[in-house]
Amino acid sequence: MMRSLRGASLEEASCTIRRPFVRRQARPGWVSVDFAELWHYRELLLFQALRDIKVRYKQTALGAAWAILQPILTMAAFTIFFGRLAGVPSDGVPYPIFAFSALLPWQLFAFALTQSSNSLVDNAAVLTKVYFPRLILPFASVLAGLVDFIIACVVLAGMMLYYGIVPGWEAMTLPLFTLLALAAALAVGLWLSALNVRYRDVRYTIPFLAQFWLFITPVAYSSTLVPKEWQPIYALNPMVGVIDGFRWALLGKAPPGPMLLVSVLATALVLIGGLLYFRRMERSLADVV
Repeated sequence: MMRSLRGASLEEASCTIRRPFVRRQARPGWVSVDFAELWHYRELLLFQALRDIKVRYKQTALGAAWAILQPILTMAAFTIFFGRLAGVPSDGVPYPIFAFSALLPWQLFAFALTQSSNSLVDNAAVLTKVYFPRLILPFASVLAGLVDFIIACVVLAGMMLYYGIVPGWEAMTLPLFTLLALAAALAVGLWLSALNVRYRDVRYTIPFLAQFWLFITPVAYSSTLVPKEWQPIYALNPMVGVIDGFRWALLGKAPPGPMLLVSVLATALVLIGGLLYFRRMERSLADVV
C-alpha cells in the first residue's frame, strides 16, 4: 500500500485507502476519540509525516544539516552568554553538554508545537475536499520532528565521547522522555490548531509563545535554581520533567522525582482536554477554514 502512496497528494492518498461507504453525520456535544478509525488510517498518518519531512527540506541548500546547525549555534550562544558571561552553574557538567542535552528535547518540542498548531490551516484545501480523521494532521506534524531529533542525537553522542561522558543504564529511559515531549507538544498543539482555524491571530502568537516558553524551561539553567517551594508550580510546565529527565538519563544528574510526576500529570490533563476540544471543533473545521 505504501508504494502506491508514494508521490501522491494527501487527498489522493486518503482516497486510495479503501474504506466501506459510510454516511457521516455530525453529532452534537462532546465526542470521544475514535482510536479504531485512527488505526485504519495509520498508513495515511505515515504518508503525511513523510510528506512533511520532504516539504521541509525541499529546495534547501543545506537540507538536513539544519538539524545540526540550529542546536549547535544555539548551544554556542548559551555557552558564551549564560555559561561564561553570566556564570550560570551547570551542575558540575561542561556547559556545552549541559545546554545541548536540553536543547535536543526542547527543539523537538518547539518544532512539533509549531507544526501541529498550523497543521489544519496549512492543509485547508484538503480539509474541504475529502474526509479523513482530522487528528491525522497534528499527529503527523508531531512525528515529523523525530528525524531532526535523531540526527542531533548523533552529534550529542560525539560530544559526550569528546568530554569523556559515558551514560549509564538510565539512558534506556530516553524514549520515554522523548514520548513525553511529543505528548506535551501534541497536547498544546491540539488546542492551538483548533483555535487557529477560527482565530487566525493564534498563528502570530505561536512564535512568541515558543520563545517565552524557552525561558521558563530549564534549558540554559538548572531547575535546581528554582526555590523548592516554587518547584511544584514550576513543574506544571511539562518540559521541566522532560529536560530534567534527559539530563538524568544522559549525564547522571539527580533524578527528577516529584517534579516529573507533576509534569506527567499536567501533560495528561492538557492532552485529554485537547483531544476532546479538537473532536468537538472537528465537525465545523471544513466550514470555517
